[in-house]
Amino acid sequence: MHAKRWTVQIHITEDGDTTSARAVLSTGDRTDLAGAGHAYRNPADPQVPEIGDELAAARALADLAGRLLAVSSEDIAQVAGPTSW
Repeated sequence: MHAKRWTVQIHITEDGDTTSARAVLSTGDRTDLAGAGHAYRNPADPQVPEIGDELAAARALADLAGRLLAVSSEDIAQVAGPTSW
């Protein structure tokens, strides 16, 4: 059995009431894929930085998952070749 290890790093930045996250998947070969997410705090809400971090990171991971599914679909289509109906 051959085991593979893929890693995801999440980079979080805060600027005022905006928190941004970038999730980067490294597969160990030439493939890196990234997703982005943002969270915006309503100025009337209390400042709880962890909530912005969590929400932005979750959105970045969801974006990354969508991108990975799209890449997978493209790879499947290339392997399957053209279909004749």
